[in-house]
Amino acid sequence: MTRFQMAGWQAAGLIAGVALAAPVSAETIDRVLAVVAGQLIMMSDVVAVRDLGIVPPAAGGDPVGSVLTKLVDRELMLVEVDRYAPPEPEDAEIDREVAAVRSRFPSEKAFGDVLARSGFDAAHVREIVRQNLRLRAYLDQRFTAPDGDERRRQTLIDDWIVGLRRRTPVINLYKP
Repeated sequence: MTRFQMAGWQAAGLIAGVALAAPVSAETIDRVLAVVAGQLIMMSDVVAVRDLGIVPPAAGGDPVGSVLTKLVDRELMLVEVDRYAPPEPEDAEIDREVAAVRSRFPSEKAFGDVLARSGFDAAHVREIVRQNLRLRAYLDQRFTAPDGDERRRQTLIDDWIVGLRRRTPVINLYKP
């Protein structure tokens, strides 16, 4: 071990000792709710997409849990989407979807307030919208039901997601 490595280990030990000896009065800033294929889903993510109306909660029940479930499913599907790389959505289509998100708010200030609370910015919202459009294109390409039967199509998608959950590591840490 070199002198520099030894000094590094000594410094790390000193920092660890001080950290353990110091009284802990930490404030929780955010919370990991789930880990999907190595990707973290934080409480702030759930609150932001819910407040922005990007992922609405299911009627009744636990709004955090229902949005989290949708975000877990979304992350599982995006892993597959990235494997098959559907075409990128047009900028105009992304702009329309971002405008739809903004239109849910009575003013630009109200929209900005939600962004500020969530730690998101307009570029982050645009990226979420872009991913959602890619996901929609993938689902439209892969899952078609005869005679336009939307219930049958949704059943096919739901079965596919169950399969994704079986073969992809998902750690759900959320306790209502």
